[in-house]
Amino acid sequence: MIPLRDKNPSNVVPYVTIGIIVVNIVMFFVEISLETNLDGFLRNYGVVPSKFIGDVSGDRATFIATFFPLFSYMFLHGGVVHLLGNIWYLWIFGDNIEDELGHFKYLCFYLFCGIVASLVHLVFNSASEVPCIGASGAIAGVLGAYTVAFPYARVVTIIPFLFIWPIFELPAMVVLGFWFVIQFFNGAVSITASTSSGSVAWWAHIGGFISGIGTFYFLRKLFGKKHRRMIAR
Repeated sequence: MIPLRDKNPSNVVPYVTIGIIVVNIVMFFVEISLETNLDGFLRNYGVVPSKFIGDVSGDRATFIATFFPLFSYMFLHGGVVHLLGNIWYLWIFGDNIEDELGHFKYLCFYLFCGIVASLVHLVFNSASEVPCIGASGAIAGVLGAYTVAFPYARVVTIIPFLFIWPIFELPAMVVLGFWFVIQFFNGAVSITASTSSGSVAWWAHIGGFISGIGTFYFLRKLFGKKHRRMIAR
């Protein structure tokens, strides 16, 4: 399933969502400019599980070298397709969660989900020497929040089938629920495979999605539920 847009208007200008997208694009151009130095840059500012666990267990941990990558990794990407796919999902679903939480809480929510996603990735890929980069863990948190906040919001979706790509309007819980099932299935398969052979951080997606649901519920309980808008059907 490929979402094209949702029919769930937002009442705010999503400054934070736009800002996150801009930062990701800028950082991608920084990556391109590094050329031969890119591998070293990604190892320093992406999350390398074996390095992180080695530093922590060996009492060599420092803030910049060990813990800062848990934040910086979510603004780096491995290619144009990786970048565009992530910002597309964020653009479709992020504005409504920003509207629900407010700008500052939404930013904190996004960063927190991204950090939790990286920690879950560490747990399931502890021996990997491959840098984990990308915004998808944090964006998965947004998708989790959207699933519980707007389960019946209509999402215009392409369902590719061979040479036929029909377009449907489906409830968000179907589109995003299917997305999560795919992540979970691949994550389960990856446990029995080589942790360093894959290029997708499935468990970061799973961890981000679940943390998004839990954190969104917590913030709603703490600050109260915002008045629900009428969702276009």
